Amino acid sequence: MHSPAPSPPLSPPERSPAPGAGIVCGSLALVLLILVALHWSPLMSLDRTVADTLHRRAVAEPGLVHINRILTDWVWDPWTMRTLIAVAVVWLWWRGARMLAGWVAATSLFATLLQQGLKSAVGRERPQWPHPVDSAHYAAFPSGHAMTAVVSCGLLLWLLHRHGVRRQVWHAALAVAWVSVIGVGVTRLYLGVHWMTDVLGGWLLGAAVVAFSIAVFARYEGRERAALPHRS
Repeated sequence: MHSPAPSPPLSPPERSPAPGAGIVCGSLALVLLILVALHWSPLMSLDRTVADTLHRRAVAEPGLVHINRILTDWVWDPWTMRTLIAVAVVWLWWRGARMLAGWVAATSLFATLLQQGLKSAVGRERPQWPHPVDSAHYAAFPSGHAMTAVVSCGLLLWLLHRHGVRRQVWHAALAVAWVSVIGVGVTRLYLGVHWMTDVLGGWLLGAAVVAFSIAVFARYEGRERAALPHRS
């Protein structure tokens, strides 16, 4: 009587992406946050130079100011970005990927709460240059527009990658994401609403949140896949 052939060993779960980018971005954002909380920024002198240059151009070109306001208040507004995430969450829920839908929604909500919490905690008053472009008197770290753009675009790109879209679609989405993220920073600086420090901090924190979210979800998904043979 032949003994049954030994069953093949279980394949190890897929390795989750290391949150190296999140650690780097988060560390840089933390250093910048500490400097801002101490009322000192390594970009302060450069911020003043850029703000003065952009203000001079804005006064001479009011048409560009109007275009920038439309872009920053409608196209790249945080609520526009959150609406895109909400549509993606509803679509995932409808397709049956409820765990993924909840994860994306929770990540977006966490990023919003983190940004608002830091904004309230720092409460940094923006040093005013002569004849400010915008009537706002405070620019809080980090920029909500910049952080929301990175988080929303990052999550949407991740979902497209998981869905396995065609290369042309992926490249088009990547180009739109880059234009949106950079465009948000340009419009906020041009309108005089934020310092470069605020925009950079928003970008870094947004990238850290997305990187950690993807890494944690991938690790959880890998454990679930590894447990499937045992459950069956």
